[in-house]
Amino acid sequence: MSPRARDGLGGRAAVVGVGATAFTKDSGRSELRLAVEAVRAALADAGLTPADVDGMVTFTMDTSPEITVAQAAGIGELSFFSRVHYGGGAACATVQQAALAIAAGVADVVVCYRAFNERSGRRFGSGVRHREPSAEGAALGWSLPFGLLTPASWVAMAARRYLHTYGLTPEAFGHVAVAGRKYAATNPAAHFHGRPITLADHAASRWIVEPLRLLDCCQETDGGQALVVTSVERARDLPHPPAVIAAAAQGAGRAQEQMTSFYRDDLTGLPEAAVVARQLWRASGLAPADIDVGILYDHFTPFVLTQLEEFGFCGPGEAADFVAGEHLPLNTHGGQLGEAYLHGMNGIAEAVRQIRGTAVNQVPGAQRVLVTAGTGVPTSGLVLTAAPQG
Repeated sequence: MSPRARDGLGGRAAVVGVGATAFTKDSGRSELRLAVEAVRAALADAGLTPADVDGMVTFTMDTSPEITVAQAAGIGELSFFSRVHYGGGAACATVQQAALAIAAGVADVVVCYRAFNERSGRRFGSGVRHREPSAEGAALGWSLPFGLLTPASWVAMAARRYLHTYGLTPEAFGHVAVAGRKYAATNPAAHFHGRPITLADHAASRWIVEPLRLLDCCQETDGGQALVVTSVERARDLPHPPAVIAAAAQGAGRAQEQMTSFYRDDLTGLPEAAVVARQLWRASGLAPADIDVGILYDHFTPFVLTQLEEFGFCGPGEAADFVAGEHLPLNTHGGQLGEAYLHGMNGIAEAVRQIRGTAVNQVPGAQRVLVTAGTGVPTSGLVLTAAPQG
């Protein structure tokens, strides 16, 4: 990708409301109801009403259409609606889409949402069971016949190569799991509230697909999460300090596939994350050393390490020591390993709380938070900052 000038999106929009349902293993209600509950909660948090909303963004995988959620939530006319593909890779891009709409003047208040019964309904971790023929699915034909059927098995391929290349053992991944569960243990909203783990617990957990153990894998969760985005100017009149969108980016790498990019020259990195990183650092004017909190997509522990390396927090093969040394507060809500698996949307909400100063595990003086979206797929990222004083 050729170098570009710094884009003009940063500082134009902010996240002003967050809302979620309870995170459970059996919600007992429809995905539509989960979406509506989260949207209403986010609007109430923002000090806005359904009548203020004129834009909505969600995932292509979401089963609750924008117009249906709008109708059920009491939202009226929409001037903007959009969906983003690639599963968890869409999380931060939903906010980017909202910010772009606001900056362009085609919407004033945009709600981003994601809701699913991912434990009691469709379980993504069970892998591919049936897929209609498509160009997108053709790449899976090179791995499914050989037993690589699940997300864990796809990540395990890269994880094994990472350990081999850098002379590491699976304990390297355990540091990520321990860090996430430490924060989840003090977060009442987390599924694993009150249940921290040790490296010994990680090493004793059963194999899922070597070298991944049970505690290397995220949860399966029922729930909904919504975010409200509006202009920085309008945010000044709302109840909470805004989380300003200093930078937002999407990225796909060369030879990119969905979770099965095994034919690249190197399996130890995530080139799509590097595409996002370059844009975020350029657009925000920040560097890794400026970040106070990292909310890194943690569906599987190995890719947290790889993200830290791709974003420049440490060198190749050094991320396990970086995490063990607690050089950066990571996933202070517990992440998808400890709080809930909401395709990364709950991580954006945690970033907003850190900027506001209201997080359960608040990092003192947090002013700049990096958020990343799904890994192994085309992905996205955000840098959220506190509003300038004065």
